[in-house]
Amino acid sequence: MFRPFEAYIGLRYVRAKRRNHFISFISLSSMLGVALGVLALITVLSVMNGFEKELTQRTLGMASHASVVFRGSTLDNWRDLAAGISRNPDIVGVAPYYQGEGMLVYAGNVNGTIIRGILPEEEPRVSVVAEKMISGSFVDLVAGQFNIILGTELARALQVRVGDKLTLVAPQANVTPAGIMPRLKRFIVSGIFEVGMHEFDSALALIHLDDARALFRNNGSSGLRLKTTDIFRAPVISREAIKDLPGNYWVVDWTQRHSNFFRALKTEKTVMFVILTLIIAVAAFNIISTLVMVVTDKQSDIAVLRTIGASPASIMKIFIIQGVIIGLVGITLGVIGGVWLASNVETIVPAIENFFQVKFLSPDVYYISELPSDMHWQDVIIIAAVAFLFCLLATIYPAWRAARTQPAEALRYE
Repeated sequence: MFRPFEAYIGLRYVRAKRRNHFISFISLSSMLGVALGVLALITVLSVMNGFEKELTQRTLGMASHASVVFRGSTLDNWRDLAAGISRNPDIVGVAPYYQGEGMLVYAGNVNGTIIRGILPEEEPRVSVVAEKMISGSFVDLVAGQFNIILGTELARALQVRVGDKLTLVAPQANVTPAGIMPRLKRFIVSGIFEVGMHEFDSALALIHLDDARALFRNNGSSGLRLKTTDIFRAPVISREAIKDLPGNYWVVDWTQRHSNFFRALKTEKTVMFVILTLIIAVAAFNIISTLVMVVTDKQSDIAVLRTIGASPASIMKIFIIQGVIIGLVGITLGVIGGVWLASNVETIVPAIENFFQVKFLSPDVYYISELPSDMHWQDVIIIAAVAFLFCLLATIYPAWRAARTQPAEALRYE
């Protein structure tokens, strides 16, 4: 515990005017260094949280929260299964799909693609593709008309527009009198979508579920795509939804399908936290320098305090208080500035871009052309706690050195 006189002297040393102006400059730079480190860490982590949230929403806008697949071949009774799954209150959408691979050919341009057969009336319950149409209409996917909807990058690679006819080559083969021939089918481009994820915009083609069954000669569906009330609880919710259903089913959730991607985001966030924490560590070293010089400057004061009965522990506490106050002022300024900047970065960055006539994230290069921010108070608390710990540790050596001051040696030449 700190006694009143220790706190009084420690606060007095913080407020006192320095005979040595260099010490005052180092104290100020220590505060600003801590503030800058905290501000940068809060802002960068908030921006990374924003990118993670944006990428998660875009990925899960097309990829389902979870998929239910029959252990064996395909689902023939998907409506009964969907009715059973929908009884779970945390399931907000269920839609069948059939997925296969193929090649699209148009005017000499060839591109491999993922073919997904869907029901246009059911698909909006589990994905946002109907909202991301930039050309054509989603409802034009009518069974038997063999229409197809392409991602914008895929359409650009094939050089097709709405209304063009292209050929889909399925991996299955037809046995004819002329020999084994690939299965070909002519499709009409009825729409183009853009979700802002290269994985889908460059390789996904949507057709009607019945057309997919006819093309791949299958009467069932590959499985059911599910949408849950909470994407982070999707693995638990989806497995609870099927655990009491008869049949041999298994679930693949989004954390399994995109595990490497989101693991990379988490790793990058951790690395950035460690790197930017070094800014706070450097500022903490400045606190060490400040206190070492203050201890040297206050040798006679320390000797007088020891002479009138102050213990070495009390001397340590005086300088620990001084260093902690410097750190707390910096942390407070950094938290205030960081919270303000993280909350307004989506307004500040466009203003800077307009003023200097530049674009930091060009929409021609990046799918996310705006700088998103998603501040978490938990991150702010952790950053402040880590900064406080650094500042506290930085006071130990100078305070210990002050406590070892010998009164006779310090006052010899006074």
